[in-house]
Amino acid sequence: QVHLVESGGRLVQTGGSLRLSCVVSGGAFSSYVMGWFRRVPGNEREFVAAINGNGGYTYYAASVKGRATISRDNSKNTMYLEMNSLKTEDTAVYYCAADTRTRPYLSVADRGPGEYDYWGQGTQVTVSS
Repeated sequence: QVHLVESGGRLVQTGGSLRLSCVVSGGAFSSYVMGWFRRVPGNEREFVAAINGNGGYTYYAASVKGRATISRDNSKNTMYLEMNSLKTEDTAVYYCAADTRTRPYLSVADRGPGEYDYWGQGTQVTVSS
């Protein structure tokens, strides 16, 4: 069983920065494609960023590209999302997700929420003006 726990969400002012963490237990973390998603109540879950198993390939949503950096430390079974120049529209619950299936034919960029089979409980990010 794979278990994901996010942390780092907090209240921050516009223009500020934060770093979210996702610790993964169980399974072979370094083989997983990992992703960050976010959801505002009443809206669909939105893709934020994704990273392949060795961290050599990353992909970002247009809404955060240039302001976000996804990374991972396979020695610590941990993934990160650093965001800067935060905007009020970044306010959401942020979720990390793992795709534990080996599917080299499916690119990181083509994995929507349904392609991830394990999810964390979420961490709240609130950006105030």
